[in-house]
Amino acid sequence: PLPPALRPGTFWLTRLALLRATAALYFVAFLVAYHQNKPLIGEKGLLPAKLFLENVKRYSKGKANLEALSYAPTLIWFLDWSSMDTILDSFALAGLAIAAFVLVTGCANMILMTGLWVLYLSLINVGQTWYSFGWESQLLETGFLGIFLCPFWTLSQLPRRTPPSRIVIWGYRWLIFRIMLGAGLIKIRGDRCWRELTCMNFHYETQPVPNPIAFYMHRSPWWFHQFETLVNHFIELVVPFFIFLGRRMCILHGVLQILFQVLLIISGNLSFLNWLTIIPSLACFDDASLEFLFSSRDKYVKARALKMQKEESNEKGAALPYGCYVRNVVNVSFGVLIACLSVPVVVNLLSSRQVMNTSFNPFRIVNTYGAFGSITKERTEVIIQGTSSPDPNDPAAVWEEYEFKCKPGDVRRRPCFISPYHYRLDWLMWFAAFQTYEQNEWIIHLAGKLLANEKEALSLMAFNPFEGKAPPRWVRGEHFRYKFSQPGGKHARDGKWWIRKRIGPYFPPVNLEGLRKYFESHQWPLPSPN
Repeated sequence: PLPPALRPGTFWLTRLALLRATAALYFVAFLVAYHQNKPLIGEKGLLPAKLFLENVKRYSKGKANLEALSYAPTLIWFLDWSSMDTILDSFALAGLAIAAFVLVTGCANMILMTGLWVLYLSLINVGQTWYSFGWESQLLETGFLGIFLCPFWTLSQLPRRTPPSRIVIWGYRWLIFRIMLGAGLIKIRGDRCWRELTCMNFHYETQPVPNPIAFYMHRSPWWFHQFETLVNHFIELVVPFFIFLGRRMCILHGVLQILFQVLLIISGNLSFLNWLTIIPSLACFDDASLEFLFSSRDKYVKARALKMQKEESNEKGAALPYGCYVRNVVNVSFGVLIACLSVPVVVNLLSSRQVMNTSFNPFRIVNTYGAFGSITKERTEVIIQGTSSPDPNDPAAVWEEYEFKCKPGDVRRRPCFISPYHYRLDWLMWFAAFQTYEQNEWIIHLAGKLLANEKEALSLMAFNPFEGKAPPRWVRGEHFRYKFSQPGGKHARDGKWWIRKRIGPYFPPVNLEGLRKYFESHQWPLPSPN
């Protein structure tokens, strides 16, 4: 006989899926932090966190007061800054350990989930431009919801006395509704190519970090690109309302959103954004719709969830323990908090001047979201080069190129697959390419560190042409226009994924001595050549 099925309307398995998925994304985020924080915001970082906090302190009457804490909520205010690298590593390692425990065991409580949230909040708020992406706030909001899925103290996959609150489940659904509708509205109100159904003609080639699939997707026929755009509008502008149309439509919403995110994962390296967006979609499924993912053998959670459903039915009408009433008050208070913090977010959604990826509170509990409100129509790249020539203007000077971990550079290098991992410097180089170096002063700091062959900065690069040699005497930035080569065409047969053409200089040749005053004005120490 078939094993008994779980009934609809409970969320024991849903909670387990939500917590494990959230822990997995926390793990990736803290792994990125552990690998990259020191060269980005550490003591020798491109934008040192210590200098940032000192500036915040200076503008807050020289004290680490409530004003400073509300501007940049972080535990680092209460620690000794003399070894910032140790602090950053400790936070990342603690986050990795907690996330790994929750991911492997499926057990979590409010203390552990709050720990993850506070640690990541502390890193984001000293991360400056490196942590300015929308998915950072989205991870915090998702993680904050996860806190209220758990019992306060008990560590169990299925804590019997703390059933998942429907208020929290609807908190997740409210999150995915806002993410998708916000993304759809910012497109319709933004770049006209979304209304003309032509944006996908450019997106694959000009997205921040393309992958090999994007190389082929870019060459799809025009009608397919128009179809993709229509599907995008349907998923982002129509499907979100399915959440409110009953259980079956809510499940359909979850299925469509997850499939849509999987397609985005396949076609581009958008960090952990799409993986993260799958998480609140899981809240569209109850135990009955998720049970196929779990074994029905007695020792596994499905059988235990079935047992707890029966116990719940038998206990209906019985007096609740005192702790359950306290928990109900906590859940209602949580719902009121989310409702109050949602007011400016809803006003923003309805506004013709909608802004995306913005927080209206310092703890980033409820935020606005959106992606690709405008599409760049051509791809430009900043290529950093160095030379050992004493004269940078010598026509005979040999300029050698640095390669980044993943962003386009060498036209023969295959685009990479890295999602859900994230190279923060590569993403900021994409933004810098359609701005100026004056708007991205950290790029001159990077040039100075390359002039010294500084180990920390070079850890962010894939290839150093001066490895094992004397540092370059001069470094410059060159501006190029990049296009995908034609699959099967002349350039592709020659091994080239890209075709590029020089636009001109991005920043002029610089040397260490010439940067001395610039570094002093920014309170950056002048690196010593290695």
